[in-house]
Amino acid sequence: MDIDSLNERAKKVEKESKSFFKNIKKNRMRELDDMVHYLHEEVFEEIDCLECANCCRSLGPRITDKDIERIASATRMKQHEVVSAYLRIDEDNDYVFKTMPCPFLGADNYCSIYEDRPKACREYPHTDRKKFYQIHALTIKNAATCPAVFNLLERLKKEF
Repeated sequence: MDIDSLNERAKKVEKESKSFFKNIKKNRMRELDDMVHYLHEEVFEEIDCLECANCCRSLGPRITDKDIERIASATRMKQHEVVSAYLRIDEDNDYVFKTMPCPFLGADNYCSIYEDRPKACREYPHTDRKKFYQIHALTIKNAATCPAVFNLLERLKKEF
């Protein structure tokens, strides 16, 4: 999928996706979770994150104190050095990276701190979590960034 057109394609189907989730009956939420988890596995067999890395280029994850500890350990820096070198406080009073793309993203799309990456990065795009219906609005938003999420939503609407 062409990353440059992904945002535009996601915007085109955003209203349809919102309507889809609005119309799912409460008694089908477990079925929805099961289907999303199945589709998650399916789309990630087809999409190689290392070919894309759009999330690492464009999304600034929230960085927790625990994340700072792990990054400091991985980079052999002191926590305050990690903060001053890589982080800023955003409008929500959360730590985020000063710059995007992520400062740990290599030219080959590999993460230099992969084993110690922030929790938000480890969990992204959240399509394998339980009670998926609770984050459907976030998923619709993530479809503009992640081709796997876009494909998952399109397949979900056809399957359900």
